[in-house]
Amino acid sequence: MGDPGRLDSPGHCICQISHRARVPTGGLGGLAGFRKGLLAFLGPGQCRGERPRRREELFELLKIPSISADSKFQKNVNDAANWIKDSLKKIGCDKVEIIKTKGHPIVYAEKIINTKFPTVLVYGHYDVQPPDPINLWDNPPFDPIIKQTKLHPEGAIFCRGACDDKGQMFMHIKALEKMNQKNNLKCNVKFMIEGEEEIGSENLEKFVKENKTKLKSDIILISDTGIISNNQPSITTGLRGLSYMEVSIKGPNKDLHSGLYGGAVPNPINILCEMISKLKDEDNKIIIPGFYDDVIEYDEDTRNEINKEPFNLKEFKNSINISDIHGEKDYSTIERKSIRPTLDVNGIWGGYMGEGSKTVIPSEAHAKISMRLVPNQDWKKISKIFKDYFISIAPKSVNVIVKTHHGGYPYLTPSDNPGYKAAYMAYNETFGIKPLRSNSGGSIPIVPMFEKELKTKSILMGFGLDTDDIHSPNEHFGLFNFFKGIETIEKFYKYYSEIIN
Repeated sequence: MGDPGRLDSPGHCICQISHRARVPTGGLGGLAGFRKGLLAFLGPGQCRGERPRRREELFELLKIPSISADSKFQKNVNDAANWIKDSLKKIGCDKVEIIKTKGHPIVYAEKIINTKFPTVLVYGHYDVQPPDPINLWDNPPFDPIIKQTKLHPEGAIFCRGACDDKGQMFMHIKALEKMNQKNNLKCNVKFMIEGEEEIGSENLEKFVKENKTKLKSDIILISDTGIISNNQPSITTGLRGLSYMEVSIKGPNKDLHSGLYGGAVPNPINILCEMISKLKDEDNKIIIPGFYDDVIEYDEDTRNEINKEPFNLKEFKNSINISDIHGEKDYSTIERKSIRPTLDVNGIWGGYMGEGSKTVIPSEAHAKISMRLVPNQDWKKISKIFKDYFISIAPKSVNVIVKTHHGGYPYLTPSDNPGYKAAYMAYNETFGIKPLRSNSGGSIPIVPMFEKELKTKSILMGFGLDTDDIHSPNEHFGLFNFFKGIETIEKFYKYYSEIIN
């Protein structure tokens, strides 16, 4: 197999990487620099063996285009579910099953060591976002490759789903595999891996309500969030809620010639833009009546504590290539991203969008609008007041349709929870630095649902970075983060069992 200490050895891990995943040579130091960094990361004893195997297995899963939003990929979604089922069987789960729903299937598995031991329920999802726009990807979105980046000098896996959530979910499977091999698992483990998270988990709540005994656990463990940086781990203790709306403006019964009708009839696109402009004021404050009624206003001391989170504004702007920040007046970027509610237009369309020109007054215009919510806000209440307000500001010349797609409640994890304490100790040991509490700007609507239905707290042990481009072209997940996640999850089980037992 060759000498693992030689870069040109056939048995070296670099060769194994190149076998399944292409390794670009540009960027930071070329292939030689990449090899040097990877060697330092893996260590000479790790180049052949478990880590390359785990990485290769993840590539297999990533290659499956399990896009839940598009019915054309139904077979691929099912293939991903079956792949996960087989993986859970291989690592020694006692019971593994695929549970059909009205939508995409749920994979359930369990490893029961001792009924007297605490039980951890692991949640994750195998569905992914559509990769569009394809032309902005540097590589085919379902052809995983490893590239070196400034924030991932050891290399990162570029592929749709690498971070959200296949890579992070797979860490839990590999962590259990390692603990089974060592025979040091002191917890019972259950898995609930769904295929509809990216489309609102429409059928998961029904499954949870009907299977409370099956899902009974002491804590729920989720890796679908991130950390502040690879040098400063953090535990997500707060999630924003979500209200997702779609609006349609309907004018004439058909597209009209803009020369014959322009200026005399309502233009739905013009009107839609005018209505959207009335959702915020000049200070970027949302002006929907009643929107802020239930928002918690933090005192100065709490805000100062929130703003102690390591954050470099210049690096933040450079990472997404913007010249200046934008947001609600009198709040910092950290606050805007975490503890303040938001409203954003996620998509807008209507009229002619083909090549060249076509001078028409469109008959319809549409937009998708999401609102991120903070603790105390009720997404159903917010959805209603949005609908009422949006209809009220429409001129009589058009018809307005407002549709609520889905939503979810905000969530907070208390620091005195045994699961949080175990996670804290785990991060502290594997990263060598105390983790910080962090509020995420994202939403995971099923988390508050779990607490409501299962009466169980969730611990959000994420390992991605904000810059990993989830939901965007060139999504990626660092090799460091992947393997460090496996290691930290192992430690969580160790400390959680010690605390509970």
